[in-house]
Amino acid sequence: MTDPTTQDALARIATALERIAPADPPAPDLEAHPAYRWDGKTIVPVEAFAPLDYALLTGIDAQKEACLENTRRLARGHAAHDILLWGARGTGKSATVAACVSQVQKEGLPLALVEVATDDLRSLAALFSLLRATSRPIVLYIDDLGFDGDFGADARALRSLLQGGASARGSHVRLYATSNRRHIVPRSMAEQDDPINPRDVIDDRLALSDRFGLSLGFHALAQDAYVAIVARYAERHGLSFDPAAAIQWATQRGSRSGRVAWQYVVELAGRAGRTLDEG
Repeated sequence: MTDPTTQDALARIATALERIAPADPPAPDLEAHPAYRWDGKTIVPVEAFAPLDYALLTGIDAQKEACLENTRRLARGHAAHDILLWGARGTGKSATVAACVSQVQKEGLPLALVEVATDDLRSLAALFSLLRATSRPIVLYIDDLGFDGDFGADARALRSLLQGGASARGSHVRLYATSNRRHIVPRSMAEQDDPINPRDVIDDRLALSDRFGLSLGFHALAQDAYVAIVARYAERHGLSFDPAAAIQWATQRGSRSGRVAWQYVVELAGRAGRTLDEG
């Protein structure tokens, strides 16, 4: 049994440690900033939120218009979908999400972006609790969503939260996720066999993508579409370019995409001794 003197000493030590321990960071004002980042434990404002101009998104008209319309509905307090944006790397999925949020903000509608910068998707339950403190419409953004190996607790947690709908997160929060695969999980998982009922296993693993009300596919660009993107970027920044050289640039990289088009424009600006911003 600890004697009173020792107990008193331990209490003083505990009090001293509490005084020198760093205080919890203050909760951010969820009405004050255009974008935030969630790291699994805390939510902080994004210091510089400067997405690509919506008008510069080229070759993906149907996708960007569908995303913008859904985002406007959310910002106006109307029924809106969770969105899965899927397809090849560099085809504009992430740029579309950020550009649509920025465009809606420019239109004066109340909306914020919250980027999920953690692989621990089970932390989303805690995030949803924080977001219930505001009525501001929120686009919750997960980039490059995918799961390695077993379907896992993270995927099941995300599916459960999506299925829970407004009761789990509030009708003012909608999830926008990008993935390289339409069904999110690796193809090898969908092809695995189960000795009892393989169809049930496949359905279980593909059910997550079905929770998104809107699915937008982004595909590798045709050559003309790629050149059109380069032309749009170059015009915006006052740069001239040779279409054949732009095509050669893409050929050397083995890909025609909006990302490669932007990289070529950066190269043009560098050759001209210019600087430019991605927005």
